[in-house]
Amino acid sequence: MALSLLSPAHSSASLSSFTLSSFPAPKNASFLSSIYSFYHPKGTLRSSRTATSFFGGFRGSASLRRMTDKKKRQLVSRNGGGLDDLDVGQIERIGGEDEDDEESIEGHPDNSPSSPERWDVLGLGQAMVDFSGVVDDEFLKKLGLEKGTRKLINHEERGKVLQAMDGCSYKAAAGGSLSNTLVALARLGCRSISDRPLNVAMAGSIAGDPLGSFYRTKLRRANVNFLSAPIMDGTTGTVIVLTTPDAQRTMLAYQGTSSVVNYDSCLASLISKTNVFVVEGYLFELPDTIRTITKACEEAHRNGALVAVTASDVSCIERHYDDFWDIVGNYADIIFANSDEARAFCHFSADESPISATRYLSHFVPFVSVTDGINGSYIGVKGEAIYIPPSPCVPVDTCGAGDAYASGILYGILRGVTDLKGMGDLAATIAATVVGQQGTRLRVQDAVRLARSHEFLLNSSGVRTDVGS
Repeated sequence: MALSLLSPAHSSASLSSFTLSSFPAPKNASFLSSIYSFYHPKGTLRSSRTATSFFGGFRGSASLRRMTDKKKRQLVSRNGGGLDDLDVGQIERIGGEDEDDEESIEGHPDNSPSSPERWDVLGLGQAMVDFSGVVDDEFLKKLGLEKGTRKLINHEERGKVLQAMDGCSYKAAAGGSLSNTLVALARLGCRSISDRPLNVAMAGSIAGDPLGSFYRTKLRRANVNFLSAPIMDGTTGTVIVLTTPDAQRTMLAYQGTSSVVNYDSCLASLISKTNVFVVEGYLFELPDTIRTITKACEEAHRNGALVAVTASDVSCIERHYDDFWDIVGNYADIIFANSDEARAFCHFSADESPISATRYLSHFVPFVSVTDGINGSYIGVKGEAIYIPPSPCVPVDTCGAGDAYASGILYGILRGVTDLKGMGDLAATIAATVVGQQGTRLRVQDAVRLARSHEFLLNSSGVRTDVGS
């Protein structure tokens, strides 16, 4: 049965007709200042803000198949289930072919001679390869794993789990909440839709091993450029996602090189020519990363970029509450969260409504995006909130819904959408499309269809090249 529009329209009267049309970007002038003056009457954000951040991160991997289970088992059973001896081709055969990868190369051929003058979006996050498999409850019990939890494991434990999966059907993918959002954004902004494709990139830490090459290659084929140099003496991080028949996911994360994200001249140079800089909330879990995030956000604002922060996980917010608020309160222009994460930021109880959390957070951050599952979503501005009803769909897999929603918001900002309600409706439709399929990535054909169906929202100016967004 399709999802119904269950929630009442909680639209604020003062925001029901909010648009950005009264604040066009003057030619050769920064649209960022227009956004600031729209959200904050005095146009001065930094002096009055205190704190917040969020976004519902859902981990997952694209559907990758096409290799016999016997071959997969032969490849990963070596070295006690380790991955160190596999080459890129073997890892790709574990996953099979991603039917969408090749289709999306139209806008950015692999042999492009140089980087663009500016990146529309640069994301900083954890780069980890996902290994996803279906197991039963007995499998988890034998390994002493609690169903539905996320646990950090070491290199040896990773090998033992993969060895235990011998006989299970599983797949490999360049995973992660942030990469899901970036891939969807790149596909929405491909050349077949617009005169100029969106330039989307990611930075993080991968090793100079086959897993690192696999991660970089998979993102590149999806038009997302992974720009950080590999760490030669390391091992790329992995997440083993074990799904039981009741659709619960148990995650085992081996961080590897993803646990170290340093601020250096290369990252500073990339940020200096970026319009929107997105920080993944999972980074707050890593030691000494706050220093990197702080310097990166300072560089972004120094060069006129917008800063977006994703919440990623309630427990992550609770463990690093002060760090989140320090970053979001001083630097964030956009925040993404689900309703639970939004309440965690506000220290609200579970009884408090998402619209209350949205309104509260929007006193401190210019643009607030809060998703609430089948109940819809909210966009918060200046202490008010716009209700966005859910887009009807037949739910198949909710993993990746929040990531897809964030891509729609970013796409609307980059394409100059001035109608906030329309922007939210587009994001909700994109999320519903992902919920109605198996896998976390927005498919190329769906991205093209959705972008074209919402062209009426776009300004005639097309991509904002002067936005810092």
